[in-house]
Amino acid sequence: MKTLIATFLFYGFFTFSQTKSESVWQLKKVENGVTVYTKDLENTNIKELKAIFQVKSSLSALVALLNDSESFPQWAYRCGDCSTLKRISDSEFIRYQTVVAPWPVDDRDFVVKVKVQQDPLSKVVTQSVIVFLGFIPEKIGFERIKIFKGLWTLSPLKNGFVNVEYQLLVDPGGSIPAWLVNMSAVDGPIENAVSMKTMLLKDKYKNVVLAYIHEP
Repeated sequence: MKTLIATFLFYGFFTFSQTKSESVWQLKKVENGVTVYTKDLENTNIKELKAIFQVKSSLSALVALLNDSESFPQWAYRCGDCSTLKRISDSEFIRYQTVVAPWPVDDRDFVVKVKVQQDPLSKVVTQSVIVFLGFIPEKIGFERIKIFKGLWTLSPLKNGFVNVEYQLLVDPGGSIPAWLVNMSAVDGPIENAVSMKTMLLKDKYKNVVLAYIHEP
C-alpha cells in the first residue's frame, strides 16, 4: 500500500510540475492581417514566437519564395545577405544568412538546414529551419547565432487562400538584452508577411509549378 501511495504521489507531483512549467501562447499584436503570439520558455528569458496570416497563393508559389535564398534581402526582416551553401535535393538544402543589427550591436549570421515536406492527404506543407553548426567557419564582424529553430506551416484553404503559420525560437547571443530581442520578434513577422504578399505577385513565383508540391 505504501508503495502504491508513493507511486501515486510521485506521478501526481510529476504531472503537476509539468502543468505548472508549461506555458501558453499569449496574444501580442494584431496588425495588417497578421496575428502574433509569444510564449515563455524554461531556463531563458527569450520568448518563442508564432505568427499567423492568410495569403492568396498557390502552395508552390509560397514554397518557391521560402526556398529562394537570394531573394531574402528583399523581404525578410533585417536580412543583410542570404545564399544557399549546399543543395541536398529540391526540398532540402543548407542556407547562410546575415542579420543587420541596430547600432552599436554587432551584426549576426547563422547557418541552417532547411527541409520541405508535404502531407499527401491534407496537402499541408511544412518547412523546418534548424541551425546547422560547424558547416562554415565563423566570420569576423559577425556574432554567430547558435540557437535557431523555425517552422513554416502552409495549410491550403478554400478559394485559393493559404493559412501561413510561422514559429520561431532564436537566441541572437552576445550582449543583446532579452527585452530588446522579444520586442523585435513581435514586429518582424508583420513586416515579413506584408513583404511576402508583395513578392508573391511577381511572375517568378505566382506562375511557378514545383514537381514535389501538390496543390489541393
